[in-house]
Amino acid sequence: MSDALTLWRNATLATCDEAMRIIERGALLTRRGVIEWIGPEQALPSAPPPTEVQDLGGAWVTPGLIDCHTHLVFAGTRATEYAERLRGRSYEEIARAGGGILSTMRAVRAASEQQLFDASVPRLRALLGEGVTTIEIKSGYGLTLADERKMLRVARSLERAFPVTVKTTLLAAHTLPPEYRGRADEYIRVICEEWLPALHAEELVDAVDVFCETIGFDLAQSERLFAAARGLGLPVKMHAEQLSNLGGSRMAAGHGALSCDHLEFSSAQDAAALAAAGTVAVLLPVAYYCLGGGQRPPIEALRAARTRMAVATDCNPGSAPGTSLLLAMSMATRLFGLTAEEALLGVTRNAARALAEEHRGVLAVGKIADFVAWEVRAVEELSYWIGFNPRRRLVRAGRISS
Repeated sequence: MSDALTLWRNATLATCDEAMRIIERGALLTRRGVIEWIGPEQALPSAPPPTEVQDLGGAWVTPGLIDCHTHLVFAGTRATEYAERLRGRSYEEIARAGGGILSTMRAVRAASEQQLFDASVPRLRALLGEGVTTIEIKSGYGLTLADERKMLRVARSLERAFPVTVKTTLLAAHTLPPEYRGRADEYIRVICEEWLPALHAEELVDAVDVFCETIGFDLAQSERLFAAARGLGLPVKMHAEQLSNLGGSRMAAGHGALSCDHLEFSSAQDAAALAAAGTVAVLLPVAYYCLGGGQRPPIEALRAARTRMAVATDCNPGSAPGTSLLLAMSMATRLFGLTAEEALLGVTRNAARALAEEHRGVLAVGKIADFVAWEVRAVEELSYWIGFNPRRRLVRAGRISS
């Protein structure tokens, strides 16, 4: 990486740091992909002189956006199931009848690695076009060792092919595959003792997730998976309290989980446990919208407990067929009642924490120089516009990205 010192000037900077500073007529100095200085342009140090100067044209600048919960790698669609839900059939009914995740499982198992890559590229490009610089991609639609490996390999290939940081999450405990029907404990054992060590050794796994739910896995099974993950030094996450409350988020908080995601049926006690553990509450408003609403996450309780809240697309073929993080921000404000500031923090600083990427998501000295210049008059416009993308320029690791 170049040693050149680059000055980025003439911008209004939304730092997204703890103080939520707004720096008018601001500037940044970057070198080797890292922010070396940030502040009002009039306070720029006189030496050393920058090698290159980039004029941001008075734009608003935020950290690069982070989509901290996606299932971006998949094959096929589930549009027919969406139509069934419009006619009144529930997500749980469809899943129990062999649809849902199992429908996508069959499509993924039938797809080659190249076919999965090609299908995923347009979805990734849509997110990058909105200023996303970091994304999490989960497995969980293969449900065999070979097919989970295939999904994770595609996620790694996407990172090599595009200007994006990809964090991979093993979600083999997404649902019970048909060959293990009636043997959920045995399936969890195989994941813990065989799949997870093998995939970890191949450097394909950054974190481990589980769907703790009535149509997923119970607390004891989830805890066994967490113990296996932590035994390998891997962080854990949980799909928790989406359809019911099994006590998953409190158990996950006890394991120091990076995040608990969905949380529609979580309680004030759950919110307090997450806050105490530093576990991020990841809100997924697109899934809430596509499943027809119902009970929403307890935003006031999360706020009162000072739980960190993130917002993500949950991009997947079943419950959240969306590739717009800006739209997810808008939905989080209108459907869940987040403020514009909370929505912005939810796709920057807090999303970074949900991925153990604390060196991103903030404009500050020592942080990775991922940032976006926006054609807006106020930063609140990022969660205001619907179907309009105000991104002007994307910078990743100190370099202008296409």
